[in-house]
Amino acid sequence: MSGTTTAAAALRRRAAGAGANRWVVLVVLCVSLLLVAVDATVLHVAVPAVSEDLRPGGIELLWIVDVYPLVCASLLILFGTLGDRVGRRRILLLGYALFGVASGLAALADTAQVLIVARALLGVGGAMIMPATLSILRQVFPDRRERALAIGVWSAVAAVGAAVGPLLGGFLLEHFWWGSVFLVNIPLMLVSLPVGRLLLPESKGERDGPWDVVGALMAAAGLFGVVLGVKRLGGGEPAAGLATVLPLVAGAALLISFVRRQRRRTHPLVDLTMFARPAFSTSVGCIVLAMLALVGLELIAAQYLQLVLGLSPLETGLRLLPLTFAAMAAGLAGARMLRRFGPRRMVCAGFCLTAFAVVLLTALGRTDDCALMLGGFVLLGFGLETTLFGAYESMLSEAPPEQAGGAAAIGETSYQLGAGIGIALLGTVMNAAYAPGLSGVPGVPDAASSAAGHSLGEAYEVAAQLGGAAGIALRHAARDAFVHGLHVTLLVSAGLLLLGAAMALRLPRVMQCEAGPVEVPAQRDAAESRVSV
Repeated sequence: MSGTTTAAAALRRRAAGAGANRWVVLVVLCVSLLLVAVDATVLHVAVPAVSEDLRPGGIELLWIVDVYPLVCASLLILFGTLGDRVGRRRILLLGYALFGVASGLAALADTAQVLIVARALLGVGGAMIMPATLSILRQVFPDRRERALAIGVWSAVAAVGAAVGPLLGGFLLEHFWWGSVFLVNIPLMLVSLPVGRLLLPESKGERDGPWDVVGALMAAAGLFGVVLGVKRLGGGEPAAGLATVLPLVAGAALLISFVRRQRRRTHPLVDLTMFARPAFSTSVGCIVLAMLALVGLELIAAQYLQLVLGLSPLETGLRLLPLTFAAMAAGLAGARMLRRFGPRRMVCAGFCLTAFAVVLLTALGRTDDCALMLGGFVLLGFGLETTLFGAYESMLSEAPPEQAGGAAAIGETSYQLGAGIGIALLGTVMNAAYAPGLSGVPGVPDAASSAAGHSLGEAYEVAAQLGGAAGIALRHAARDAFVHGLHVTLLVSAGLLLLGAAMALRLPRVMQCEAGPVEVPAQRDAAESRVSV
């Protein structure tokens, strides 16, 4: 009897300790997220060095860049729901190990094919890590007030990672070879593995029935096809081309079959009834629209800064830093704003502020207006992060705790799909507004005008080949056409953001704060496993 009492007392002490260390858990989770976010963008500045060293073909180079986000987006639902079944910490630690091994393989790659395989493995590791961090956070912070603050810190770290990637890559390339952008992950993962095993609590969803392996593979293959098709559209591939239409149609068919399968199953992989809740489905839609605007605008802004204003890649990264700092501030202030204004007003105001910032940036022209750009980027970063924070927090809070992994995976998948669709849609709008401005340039042959209409970078190359007065005229016309296309794209983005503001009106008016239990399942499971050992 005394032994049982002692064990119970030890259990309570360990559970209380786990609760006291939840902020330490948040730090570990944020370090994990930072690595994944940095790796998504760190390669961008290393592409020229990789091309010079490995000599990849055009298709191979595209796969080197795109295979990481493509694989990661495809497997989020698979690993998110698997974590609900076998343990979220277990999946996270496996993701750490795979991420470290794949980073070493990428750093030492001596052929383009090896680098593509390594980047694909990094995508698998990222798909293990991303939903696990958010679902563990959902379990460790049962009180919504504290969880809102934790999600704010989490989202601020994600913003930092996306911005730090190109800057870190540029710094490493100035001092080391291109493989160093991957090698830097290994010591961090070597620290994260034992620290994560020691500090992170294990948790599982309390769900019966077998894990739907077939459904998980259908979701992965369907998302792979859709994301691949969207990326090809964003890369300027013909919309009616077989290589674009086939993955889109096949992916959509698999996803429709996946939805039907989940509705028939007694124990579905993803409980689709979550989408019947207005707060959940609206939050997912808001994430898609916010990312659609953000990624497309960032891509076009980077081209504007480098090709129109003539800034270097490092100067471009520094110009975009105010957007990141504003996003960090919004993430850290998000919990207080959510309590004061509620999800509906917060997300709606975030969309409206972002739309205002986008319209403000239409005043940008061929000359560098630093003050206008600074103000626009600050408002843009603060507004978008406010929107994403409110949407993520509402989505997670609406999902049942036992489905935290699946809900986090749905949110991250929406994030990735929104980014891909944004590049495709806004890129198409940009090209449609840019190309007509190059027709009929005095002294420029029609063939040269047609080639220059593909992109501003290609227009500069054609202008250099023409030389003389015709080359100068083509260069000026291309720059003016790009600025016009930028303005049109910004106005389209503003319209989409206002659509998001209208959608956000379906969110709850106030933040419902449930009373969180002292001992949450994640803490109890961790304590029981340690006592049993």
